[in-house]
Amino acid sequence: MITENEEPMTNASAPLDERQRDELVTRAGELLAETAPPGWTQLLCEYRGVGTHTEVDAMAFDAEGSPLPVRPPAEVADLLGRLRTGMAEPGRGTWLSATVTVDPSGAAYADFAYYTQPRWRSNPMREGFRDELRIHPRDDAHLPAWLRRLAGLVPAPGAEMSEAREELRAAKVYDGFDEDGRPVVNRTPLDPTEKDRVLRYLSEAPTVLAAWSYDTDAFDPERPPSVPLNVRTDGTWVWPDSVAYYLREHDVAPDPELLAHVRQRDYVVPEVGEDVRQRVVELIAGRRL
Repeated sequence: MITENEEPMTNASAPLDERQRDELVTRAGELLAETAPPGWTQLLCEYRGVGTHTEVDAMAFDAEGSPLPVRPPAEVADLLGRLRTGMAEPGRGTWLSATVTVDPSGAAYADFAYYTQPRWRSNPMREGFRDELRIHPRDDAHLPAWLRRLAGLVPAPGAEMSEAREELRAAKVYDGFDEDGRPVVNRTPLDPTEKDRVLRYLSEAPTVLAAWSYDTDAFDPERPPSVPLNVRTDGTWVWPDSVAYYLREHDVAPDPELLAHVRQRDYVVPEVGEDVRQRVVELIAGRRL
């Protein structure tokens, strides 16, 4: 289902606390599960928004990973629109796209992208990007170059020189495997506050390779395939979405060197240019770093 060029219904503009955010995600997951076809093992819903332009898509998957179309109820767009408004922060704005993942047990969680340009089905008009910055203002530090450009603003000073040609580093998901082939990790768990900040960083970095399929959970192989296969980068490090998944689901801290890098950046994702994204694609393809 698509809701385009309509203002999301928001019943309140006050910031949402963590409990309220979880309630909205859970309710959206319940509604999506009610509309899913028989035999589904996982369901994804993506909400994209800028200004008053919104789009909503959903897709379920069976046990073999085959897609099953889903038409999300209108209330899902309402709930996620309220979530987007309620998560706005002064100077940082709010997220531009969210992916809600639901499984048959009723569990639902959401990943949010604050800086990556959504994969629009219908490109918003320039006024939409201007409205976004009027409704949810952003400081320069939180204003990606693509959003600045599409809103018709002048480039930030030195923007053309912002991408360093440094060596890309790939994060290790595990520390190794035992004799039975099970993953081994020797990492100190994060405290809850830092865990949330690291998860935000890992999930907000730009996606350079997107996949709608899922892998088996290495720590719980009896689960339906649920490990996302997307690949992200912050311009220095490259990591699969499984890093965030295992942190969220099993408290597996990221690669210690990646974690040190995230801390050094004070948990703020930098702008990543198209040339760096292309280098990541080439790295993954095995052509060059």
